[in-house]
Amino acid sequence: AVDGAQEQSSQKPLFDKILIANRGEIACRIIHTARKLGIKTVAVFSEADRDAMHVRLADEAYLIGPAAAADSYLRADTILDVARRAGAQAIHPGYGFLSENAGFSEQLAAEGVTFIGPPGAAMRAMGSKSESKRIMQAAGVPVVPGYHGDNQDAAFLQERAQEIGYPVLIKAVMGGGGKGMRIVHSPDEFAMMLASSRREAAKAFGDDKVLVEKYLATPRHVEVQVFADTLGNAVHLFERDCSVQRRHQKIIEEAPAPDLLPEVRRQLGEKAVAAAKAVQYVGAGTVEFIMDQATQQFYFMEMNTRLQVEHPVTEMVTGTDLVQWQLEVAAGNRLPQLQGDIACTGHAFEARIYAENPDAGFLPDTGRLVHVATPQPSADVRVETGVQAGDAISVHYDPMIAKLV
Repeated sequence: AVDGAQEQSSQKPLFDKILIANRGEIACRIIHTARKLGIKTVAVFSEADRDAMHVRLADEAYLIGPAAAADSYLRADTILDVARRAGAQAIHPGYGFLSENAGFSEQLAAEGVTFIGPPGAAMRAMGSKSESKRIMQAAGVPVVPGYHGDNQDAAFLQERAQEIGYPVLIKAVMGGGGKGMRIVHSPDEFAMMLASSRREAAKAFGDDKVLVEKYLATPRHVEVQVFADTLGNAVHLFERDCSVQRRHQKIIEEAPAPDLLPEVRRQLGEKAVAAAKAVQYVGAGTVEFIMDQATQQFYFMEMNTRLQVEHPVTEMVTGTDLVQWQLEVAAGNRLPQLQGDIACTGHAFEARIYAENPDAGFLPDTGRLVHVATPQPSADVRVETGVQAGDAISVHYDPMIAKLV
């Protein structure tokens, strides 16, 4: 498969230089693959990240603003200006920040800079939970019973909840990270939970629209890694189980998902590829499903139109480098492997290591990392990190210290 990838890359050369519009462990992760492929890297950094590991690893680094992400890592205009000045042909957004910003993708396309990610139209289609569910239904992908329409009248929504059957889940249409999510067990709680969900959604996303869905009491969170190129090929690289969560945030992920019936595993892959094709997807994406533990019936939840935090577990069991795949696809090459070439071997786990305060219910914590010791990496052990002893965990960014795979 590696030989095939090299043959493919000889068709169209990869980029000479890319800018990484991110920080921390994902920026370091992208730099490692770029260096392996002989691609020069440009880092950007906020004032808080002046001495960060990704800044030291990159070939060039540019200050883009103050510590707050809104004034630095989310400044599309500043980042594009740095790309021009540095002569970067492409921008890799990592995850978070601008990675799922359709406007940024389209802005780069207009400027002749390659966005290492999907086209803006695919992001828009999948960015709205209600719109994406309509597209999935049309493509024959199962969706959770629920109301995903435009009528936001409280009494109307309560009627739909009654039809769906309690317990139901109220979710922000533009939501993520558990914000605006409320479980409603009975009709007398509905009005209060709806108001609470809307308040949180408006504050987090500037949009208080919600959808109402059947709540599965014993769910599993199973997601499928998909990849598509500009030549019409789309594949899946098997599934991951991300059911171990806290506060709606994944903390342990594994691949493949344990105890799946072979037929269910096959259907998951097929439906995930159908989802990608339905929006003319290009690049790396993850189709998330919620599965009933008892029946293994699964339903489409959402599609993440970027590389996921937990992508290393897929790399471990498929023997792939998904960042290299992203670069190949962005350069216009065929996928390094087609479906029949991709095999799943062994089992991999990822644990996210966070800076937290156990005395405060394990809430995120900040401060200087006085001592950091990690296991020795090997063929079976990976440590993905963007910090070392002496670095600070800032209030401005995610408190993740490392990922142990």
